[in-house]
Amino acid sequence: MKKVVFVGAGSMAEAIIAGIVERGALEPQNVFVMNKSDDERLTSLQTKYGVSIVCAQKEALKNANLVIFATKPKDVHHAMTDIMPYINEKAAVLSVIAGVSIQTFENGLGTRPIARSMPNTSATIGKSASGVAWNQSVDTTMKKFILGLLESIGIVKEVEEDDLHAVTALSGSGPAYVYYMVEALEEAAIDKGLTKDVARELIIQTLEGAAAMLKHTKIEPAELRKNVTSPGGTTEAGLKALETGLFKEAIAECIGKAEARSRELGALS
Repeated sequence: MKKVVFVGAGSMAEAIIAGIVERGALEPQNVFVMNKSDDERLTSLQTKYGVSIVCAQKEALKNANLVIFATKPKDVHHAMTDIMPYINEKAAVLSVIAGVSIQTFENGLGTRPIARSMPNTSATIGKSASGVAWNQSVDTTMKKFILGLLESIGIVKEVEEDDLHAVTALSGSGPAYVYYMVEALEEAAIDKGLTKDVARELIIQTLEGAAAMLKHTKIEPAELRKNVTSPGGTTEAGLKALETGLFKEAIAECIGKAEARSRELGALS
């Protein structure tokens, strides 16, 4: 059984750990976690998921088959310097850090198999949407292993590395956009007299139903929208308000700004 070490113990690391452990992709005793300072956080992850904490000697790194970097972008160089004396020279690396390039890891950790992915926090419940790219050193066996881990937390699409900036903007950050929309829908519903509980349940079911229609019918979203929209009806009135508010333009700017920030983070690393 392969051993995996997480470098970084933030929300993304926890989401992936929760997904792979609770779905049996890895046994907890084969998952190790380390970060630069927060012992309380590491203890919490150990208690919740049964994973192991990497001690100061970092012995687990010598036996690791895969090291998953999940630090903040600004901490990646310090993390690489910290583990370089211990990491197994044959160990592969998977980065889930926004913007940081494969080349950055090759510069910091030498020639080895390196993959770069961008999951999202829905990994916690096995519903992530991830993209992944590889360097040429990733062989078929390691590629299969990494894909298996990512598939245990949701869907994964292989893309070119440069496209990961768009993946980050779309699905990596995407849950936050949806939650923000839910906040707006909920506030508007409460303003019109619905209770928060009723509004929340209706919104969640509406989102689930619309997503299921897209997934299972394979009908284009524009056609599904037209099917809901009766001439002169309530849906048309609501859509006209969105058009007046430049809804599509706002979404385009949202994705554009997030994609540009991903590139900026890569340049900074």
